[in-house]
Amino acid sequence: MSMEADRARRDFLRASTVAGAALVLAGCSGGGQATQQRQENQSPAKKDKEGEKGGEVTATEDLMREHGVLRRALLVYTAAASKLRANASAVPPDSLQKTAKLFRAFGEEYHEKKLEEQFIFPAVKKAGGAAATLPDILVVQHDRGREITDYIIAVTNGAKLGGNAGELAKALEAFVLMYEHHAAREDTVIFPAWKQTMTEGQLDEMGEKFEDIEHEQFGEDGYEDAVKQISDIEGGLGLSDISQFTAPPPPKVTGA
Repeated sequence: MSMEADRARRDFLRASTVAGAALVLAGCSGGGQATQQRQENQSPAKKDKEGEKGGEVTATEDLMREHGVLRRALLVYTAAASKLRANASAVPPDSLQKTAKLFRAFGEEYHEKKLEEQFIFPAVKKAGGAAATLPDILVVQHDRGREITDYIIAVTNGAKLGGNAGELAKALEAFVLMYEHHAAREDTVIFPAWKQTMTEGQLDEMGEKFEDIEHEQFGEDGYEDAVKQISDIEGGLGLSDISQFTAPPPPKVTGA
């Protein structure tokens, strides 16, 4: 190979290397700018949540943990109904009234009216399918639950339950049975069906919208405050220590 040809070859390789490096740097710069743009477009609340341990709470997770608070209220009702039948004086009326008012504010006025009835049920009905047959029934049950809550609040206004103990126990048990089935269908049928009506981005937006509604209704710590309220009620009724509810071992199987 002549010296001129060898020099030309080296010049070509050097130019190719420089050009390739420039392309790589440009690509990295563009990717960095795109990442920065995506981060800038996120809401401050979402940025904060991404930095939290455990990650962001999704809309469906939020709905289910709210059900957890309501289920704990149902467990208070179950324990109270049993005590009412055995010894009505052992049930402080104010504990039941606090439970009913918590269920009213957090369950009926917020979770049911502001979230389920306004956003979730209409979307599920519009999507069609097997799940679309449930929302109308669930709304009827919401309305019946509000009637029973009104009754519980009215009956527990006095210092003693008196002759209302038996009827109150029946109302509490009916309320619990209805909502056990109600919440179970929502968790396993309605919420998954609703999630399928949205893209991931739309679901994120709904999560932020739900959080805004919660803050507007209760302030910054609505869920945390509800958990504290039900914990205090459980404590007053001797229900805080869950070890007392550990099931006994089953009986030994005997021969036929």
